[in-house]
Amino acid sequence: QVQMVESGGGLVQAGGSLRLSCAASGLTFSRYTMGWFRQPPGKGREFVAAITWSGSNTDYTDSVKQRFTISRDNAKNTVYLQMHSLKPEDTAVYYCAASRLVRATTPIGFDFWGQGTQVTVSS
Repeated sequence: QVQMVESGGGLVQAGGSLRLSCAASGLTFSRYTMGWFRQPPGKGREFVAAITWSGSNTDYTDSVKQRFTISRDNAKNTVYLQMHSLKPEDTAVYYCAASRLVRATTPIGFDFWGQGTQVTVSS
């Protein structure tokens, strides 16, 4: 059974930083593209970042480029999202996800999802 557990969310002031982690089990982690999505209050789920199985390629939505960094540790079955210069508009539930595709940036391309972690950025 695949399990993906996010952690690291919380309340932070604008301009602050957070580091999200997602620990995966029940799958061959190093064979999956990993991604982060978010769902702001009252809105749909949106792509944030993704990283290929080897870590050699990453994708970001434009609004987080230069502020967020996705990385992974295949030895620990964990993917990270380092977030800097946080803005109130970054407030959302953040989800990690795993995809069998070589590269994926849309929700339909991902096979497994975590339960999410809340990130709240105050102004």
